[in-house]
Amino acid sequence: MDNLGVFLQIIFWGLYAGCIYILLATGLNLIFGVMKIVNFAHGEFLMVGAYITATIFFLTGINPYLIILLSMLVLIGIGAVVERFCFRPILGTGKLNEIFLSIGLIYIFQNGAAMVWGDSWQSVKSPYDGITVPVGSLFVPLDYILIMIFTAAILCGLYLFLKKTTIGMQMRATSQNRKGAMLVGINVERIDVISFGLGCALAAAAGTLWIVSGQVFNPYMGSIPAIKAFTIIILGGLGSIPGAIIGGLLMGLAENGAAFLLGGIWKDAISFVILIIVLVVRPTGLFGEKGE
Repeated sequence: MDNLGVFLQIIFWGLYAGCIYILLATGLNLIFGVMKIVNFAHGEFLMVGAYITATIFFLTGINPYLIILLSMLVLIGIGAVVERFCFRPILGTGKLNEIFLSIGLIYIFQNGAAMVWGDSWQSVKSPYDGITVPVGSLFVPLDYILIMIFTAAILCGLYLFLKKTTIGMQMRATSQNRKGAMLVGINVERIDVISFGLGCALAAAAGTLWIVSGQVFNPYMGSIPAIKAFTIIILGGLGSIPGAIIGGLLMGLAENGAAFLLGGIWKDAISFVILIIVLVVRPTGLFGEKGE
């Protein structure tokens, strides 16, 4: 393969990986934007979503792409329970409480998943495994193209929900000014639970696309994606959904470029390198507001 072909392959693989990161980071940013809470257990919702999709697939044989919506609906319910009984009681009591609570949730979800599904590595074989589509000089796996399409569809649906529905507009108002939203009669507790549930649903979608892309998974696989999601939202700006989208694409490209140029060992390490650079050069991120 010539240099141009290698470059295009890195770009394409980076875009595919970025799509999964975008969904995870957008969900995290949605929760932070509305509730201003830090949830380090967000990667565990990706893991649970992956297991729900895998379980339904193993039991029924249904195309895993068709299970995405069901997995998202289940995670909305789980997210609502976690928000109501875990995060709501400590809302506004300090970031340290949120951090320790989310760390506790990490262990609860990991050990709970290990009890239910076991702790061995598993994988799901996509019905389109081995099928490639010619894109210029490249032969791209069909699954990668489908992942991009599903990601775009989910993000478009989220955009329309936030812009066109009453609940979406209330979520935006709460994100901009929580006290002001209360004063005009918005039930911010209701908005909190909806926002947290939607954030978890996006993590479930990311988990589903993660496993249909051929990635192996176990109960402890959520930690690294969560760290990358935090890196992305710091890169793009806390609370900025456009920032999460651009940051996710940049992260995917940086990972695959680093893996090709420096070796596979740098694929995960590059996240921390980017995190440190952004914190030093522009702590508010690309789309963050200065002076926050």
